[in-house]
Amino acid sequence: MATMVPFVLWPRACWTLLVCCLLTPGVQGQEFLLRVEPQNPVLSAGGSLFVNCSTDCPSSEKIALETSLSKELVASGKGWAAFNLSNVTGNSRILCSVYCNGSQITGSSNITVYRLPERVELAPLPPWQRVGQNFTLRCQVEGGSPRTSLTVVLLRWEEELSRQPAVEEPAEVTATVLASRDDHGAPFSCRTELDMQPQGLGLFVNTSAPRQLRTFVLPVTPPRLVAPRFLEVETSWPVDCTLDGLFPASEAQVYLALGDQMLNATVMNHGDTLTATATATARADQEGAREIVCNVTLGGERREARENLTVFSFLGPTVNLSEPTAPEGSIVTVSCMAGARVQVTLDGVPAAAPGQPAQLQLNATESDDRRSFFCSATLEVDGEFLHRNSSVQLRVLYGPKIDRATCPQHLKWKDKTTHVLQCQARGNPYPELRCLKEGSSREVPVGIPFFVNVTHNGTYQCQASSSRGKYTLVVVMDIEAGSSHFVPVFVAVLLTLGVVTIVLALMYVFREHKRSGSYHVREESTYLPLTSMQPTEAMGEEPSRAE
Repeated sequence: MATMVPFVLWPRACWTLLVCCLLTPGVQGQEFLLRVEPQNPVLSAGGSLFVNCSTDCPSSEKIALETSLSKELVASGKGWAAFNLSNVTGNSRILCSVYCNGSQITGSSNITVYRLPERVELAPLPPWQRVGQNFTLRCQVEGGSPRTSLTVVLLRWEEELSRQPAVEEPAEVTATVLASRDDHGAPFSCRTELDMQPQGLGLFVNTSAPRQLRTFVLPVTPPRLVAPRFLEVETSWPVDCTLDGLFPASEAQVYLALGDQMLNATVMNHGDTLTATATATARADQEGAREIVCNVTLGGERREARENLTVFSFLGPTVNLSEPTAPEGSIVTVSCMAGARVQVTLDGVPAAAPGQPAQLQLNATESDDRRSFFCSATLEVDGEFLHRNSSVQLRVLYGPKIDRATCPQHLKWKDKTTHVLQCQARGNPYPELRCLKEGSSREVPVGIPFFVNVTHNGTYQCQASSSRGKYTLVVVMDIEAGSSHFVPVFVAVLLTLGVVTIVLALMYVFREHKRSGSYHVREESTYLPLTSMQPTEAMGEEPSRAE
């Protein structure tokens, strides 16, 4: 934008030319004037100004300049004088005077000094401002003149929020603003505008340093805290703390603690929801009633949730045997114990009091082998009953035995059939079972199929043996010979041979008939000798009988 050059900046030659022009004689009878140039000048504080006083009076005397400012006569002549005013720091009125024909004539000019504000500062904003509430912007301005041309503007980014004149010294301009989420992180500032454009100068702007506003939303409801009611010593459990409807969730601070033990929380946020997760581990020195605490802090405000938690120690139950592997007939003591305040019950028999062990004794028998003893423990924690169980198995050492119910002492089988000798032995340690035929080393398998024949007929000694002794059971095998099966086979063979013989005989008769033309079969014979007929037989004679 183009600006006018003020009079104070004119070269000295121009001033001389102006003076000469002003000294041109006037018309006779004209009223004489004393002119002061420039009229009502405007200059920046501390600047200099050339002032020219001139008159058209031909008989004027020496021109004088009256001012409180520092002045210096630069040049003078008939009816004019030029002065330099320096270090002009404030508004002032200068007066030129001269005597003309015995009368004093005067001329004046008002000097206006403009100065930029020495300080333009926006007052600090609150560290956090709740959304939906008003806050005040305050801009303080020191210095700056003329005040009638000085305006103060309050800004958010480049948006004008308020425009007001600067009146007092120092001036304070305020504006009330309703905080919103969009204001979070926005810069606010104030700007002064010294408008000297009507005087041919420019618009002088001075802006404060910006200040950033942080807005927040924090619900009145406490966080949702999810934590266990009980926690055993040296065990861990997750703890979750969630708060909805806060802004900005990413700038919230979360504190999770078990008693005085701060928990290492992992904080995540999604939209306006914040979730903190940590793992609480109970120490032995924390046993008793404790609290899980969750604090969420945002905008200088805090929301807190607390949950009661009982840290407890639950040892056992532990079941012990005086002899885990006991010989048959020995006395075995079974005991069950647990920690303090724990009530134990061993195989249905409770201990005398909480914290006391439960015991029982038995004379170990074969039936006690692999017997399990169960112990239950009950601990009351804050009105709740916690239960745990444990068991132990007893092994009894006893000698081998063969179950007579599963091992028949007399077996009756048929020859050339398949059978299984179902004999079972028991004992601890588990015995080896073998069945040997008396008077020989022949052994029959036990528990697996085998082919039986007449050679298996006899008496067997079935013996179970282990490191704890032997047990023998006599088993008799009666194998029936298969005669009824042999006769039909023999008869079938004889019949087959008879049929073959008859066929061969018939073949012979037909061959002879072919040679002689006649044959005769003796019907009385039950066996089959075939004879050829003699010529007498052919003529009707009775043949002789062969015996």
